[in-house]
Amino acid sequence: MQLGVRDVASQFGVSDKVVLRWVDEEGLPASKVDGQYRFNPSALFEWATGRGMQVPPALFREPQNGDREVLPDLVDALRAGGVVRDIPGTDKRSVLAALIGHLQLPRNVDRDGLLQIVMAREQLGSTGIGEGIAIPHVRNPIVLRVPKPMLLLGLLQQPIDYGAVDRNPVHSLFLVITPTTRSHLHILSRLGYILQDRGIRELLKSRAPSEQLLGAMAAVESKIPHSAKTG
Repeated sequence: MQLGVRDVASQFGVSDKVVLRWVDEEGLPASKVDGQYRFNPSALFEWATGRGMQVPPALFREPQNGDREVLPDLVDALRAGGVVRDIPGTDKRSVLAALIGHLQLPRNVDRDGLLQIVMAREQLGSTGIGEGIAIPHVRNPIVLRVPKPMLLLGLLQQPIDYGAVDRNPVHSLFLVITPTTRSHLHILSRLGYILQDRGIRELLKSRAPSEQLLGAMAAVESKIPHSAKTG
């Protein structure tokens, strides 16, 4: 799915001119197709979260076109993936390897290959969004043969230098694994929305109990406008 200038302007509540200024002056990633700007939703997500901007929860919504896929709540995906504490490691590769090791994946999935994909994305630019949080992902979603979307939260044994946008060490990582591109973007957009909440960020920083984290996230997720919940 690619977005046009008007799509981006509508989602962020700004004019087309502001979007074009973002491209020209503030590094908003864009490509040109037939003379028109097109935006990759994941790249747009990275750009917005890296600047502390509110990510519209409907940013990645696509027409269903008869598709009856049920898109889960973020908290349901997090319960499926789990919250893992004391992830070991002293650098980006080691903590990501440990995190991927905790994923409940089919036996035939090449975890080393998955690590290489995630690390290749990190070499293009850190997925650390600031205030100790990173969302390792690739711009072409990681789609695997899993029964349902999973969001894994890893709380690190010790904060590490992750090359985050604010240069602060990272203590919490979210990794999204889904069976479809649509569900990946759905979870990613909700995560971006929820992580704008100051209370959630403080709970992550303080390593709050898992059920407290899940309850707080569910409360914030319940505030997402209904029009954005349908996917």
